[in-house]
Amino acid sequence: MIARTKTGKGDTVTAHAYLETPQGRRLAYHHTKGAGPTVVFLGGLKSDMQGTKAIHLEAWCAAQGRAFLRFDYSGHGDSSGTFEEGCIGDWAEDTAAALGSLTTGKLVVVGSSMGGWQALLFARAFADRVAGLVTIAAAPDFTEDGYAASFSDAQWAALERDGQVEMPSDYMDPYIITKRLIEDGRRNLVLRDPLALPFPVRFLQGTADSAVSTETAVRLLNHADSPDMRLLLVKGADHRFSDGPCLGLIEQAVNEVLDASV
Repeated sequence: MIARTKTGKGDTVTAHAYLETPQGRRLAYHHTKGAGPTVVFLGGLKSDMQGTKAIHLEAWCAAQGRAFLRFDYSGHGDSSGTFEEGCIGDWAEDTAAALGSLTTGKLVVVGSSMGGWQALLFARAFADRVAGLVTIAAAPDFTEDGYAASFSDAQWAALERDGQVEMPSDYMDPYIITKRLIEDGRRNLVLRDPLALPFPVRFLQGTADSAVSTETAVRLLNHADSPDMRLLLVKGADHRFSDGPCLGLIEQAVNEVLDASV
């Protein structure tokens, strides 16, 4: 079932469409029709589809007559639910539902931060749908290698006692990290078992990123298996990776995987 409404943000009024998922979640999305492969943008943790990279890519694809999809995971943006209710597996279900219901044919999947993890999960489960993959400051397995690995004894105790712990962020308000998020993350790790990506892949990473390290990007490059895979390190770029030059590099990466997939 698809419904439509309008929401205003500042001076901008945006028409949203909504998708009801098999799990009963209501996802807000924007789909631009055009030629395939469809470019899909997967946002980061606590981000939404109104971000600079998503809006820029949408306009860029529209100018070329290319199909484009952006959406909000449950508990994010204008979709149903709260962030604290969600987990990696829920958002992977949201991604599968959105891409399965709203697109046809091949896809170029662009994932930012946690969206990079989601892109890898989708590619692992639905490799036949993927024409190419681009990640921006990808954060695979961050619940385990980032949060869980750094928890103090007091934080583990709080997680057991309260079911959640508050974690600071350099980019927004503190995150509420739940026990469910940590436990579910362990069921969705991608850096522990072989990761076949049988299509062109481009990883983009800033060296001044305080949320995702260059070591993580190199680890992903070394771990994954692809016939055409490259990592671009951008000196001085931060986690947002959304200034003019960085947006140009994202365009270039999408073009490269599109050209290589023909």
